[in-house]
Amino acid sequence: MAIFGKKDKVSLDLQSISTLISEGCEIGGNFKAPAFARIDGQVTGDVTVDEGIILGEKGVVNGNINTKEIVVYGTVTGDIQTSSLEIRSTGKITGTITTQTLLVETGGVYNGLLSMGVVEK
Repeated sequence: MAIFGKKDKVSLDLQSISTLISEGCEIGGNFKAPAFARIDGQVTGDVTVDEGIILGEKGVVNGNINTKEIVVYGTVTGDIQTSSLEIRSTGKITGTITTQTLLVETGGVYNGLLSMGVVEK
C-alpha cells in the first residue's frame, strides 16, 4: 500500500477476462463488451469495452476503440479513446489517440495525433 493510502492497481494483464476473441476469429461489425476483453483475432469495426482491452500480438483492430484502459501488443488502425494506454514492444497504432496516461515500450510504434488530458465519455 502506498504512503498516502492509494490502493495498488491490478495490472490489466492480470484481470479476469470475460470476453475472448481468439486467434483465427474474424468479426465484421461493431463489437461491444461490458467488462474486460482480450482480442487475439481480427475485428473490422468499432470496439467499445467498458473496463479494458488486451490486444494480443496477433490481434488486429481496424476501427475505433473506446475503453477505460488498453494494452496493445498487436495492431490498431483507427482512433483510440481511453484513460490509460500501454503500447508494448510488438504494438503498432495508426490513428488519433486521446488518453490521460501513455506508456510506450522500446520497439512500440505509433503514427498519428496524440492528445493527453481528460477523456470525455
